[in-house]
Amino acid sequence: MTKKVLVVGAGPAGYTAALYASRAGFETTLITGTSVGGQLMLTHMIENYPGVPTISGMELMDRFQHQVEEAGVYIVHDVIEQVDFTTYPFELIGEHLFKAEAVILASGSVPKWLNIPGEEKFKGKGIGICAICDGFFYRQKEVAVIGGGNTALYEALYLAETSSKVFLIYPTENLQGEEGLKKAVQQNSKIELKPFCQALAFEGEQVLTGVKLKNIQTDQEEFLPVSGVFVAIGSVPNTDFLKGKLALTHNGFIQTDKQTMATSVPGVFACGDVQEPTYRQAIIAAGSGCIAALSAEKYLKG
Repeated sequence: MTKKVLVVGAGPAGYTAALYASRAGFETTLITGTSVGGQLMLTHMIENYPGVPTISGMELMDRFQHQVEEAGVYIVHDVIEQVDFTTYPFELIGEHLFKAEAVILASGSVPKWLNIPGEEKFKGKGIGICAICDGFFYRQKEVAVIGGGNTALYEALYLAETSSKVFLIYPTENLQGEEGLKKAVQQNSKIELKPFCQALAFEGEQVLTGVKLKNIQTDQEEFLPVSGVFVAIGSVPNTDFLKGKLALTHNGFIQTDKQTMATSVPGVFACGDVQEPTYRQAIIAAGSGCIAALSAEKYLKG
């Protein structure tokens, strides 16, 4: 009987794991979760994925999906809410019950919020996390991006194509992203850098009118009038459904053996951003998905 592999998550890690598992001859099901394509779907343009000079995140994920479908992977649109790793085959429960002899967790992560005054009030009314999704509403308007890493730099560059001005707000002296991205941001005349700045509150009436900032060097406060703000300060792992089921780090990421992607439960593996909070690159996620699938193959044949 064909052994069953269940992959949870439809980002670069999950798609790659499913591809390798299916090609190894296992009956493979991929559960998409709530975000098909993962956070890469929010990336306007990718220029550092090997073999693909320039491509949008959406198009790259579309290619991933077509490839796994052609490899015979069964894709199910469901969200896993409970797991039981004490039984075998393992049981995972969403809208449906799934059973598998090996599980590969690639549930990814979700963006962090600032949790400051006004944020909840103006979500969708001036505050967002996806410039590709909402940048259209701020054509020829002044906007701000909060964050100094790769995601924030991508957001700022994308918004600079259509907005009249983009303020990039971050609490450190220097930007933290890739050198190529930092150079592009620094050379863009539409982007104004605001280092050493911390957002204190979002203000407005019915819609957002601006953000209150504090310079952490001088303690001086200012009000920055903008029509929109995009928060890009990192992410938290999608592991709520795994608490108490396997070993997690202090900040909620899945603990794995980095050579095999094995978790604390034999037969359960994890890959991608859900277990790798440091670099969060598509190529690393895909590579870890490959490792997880090869390790699952070894486990199932062992």
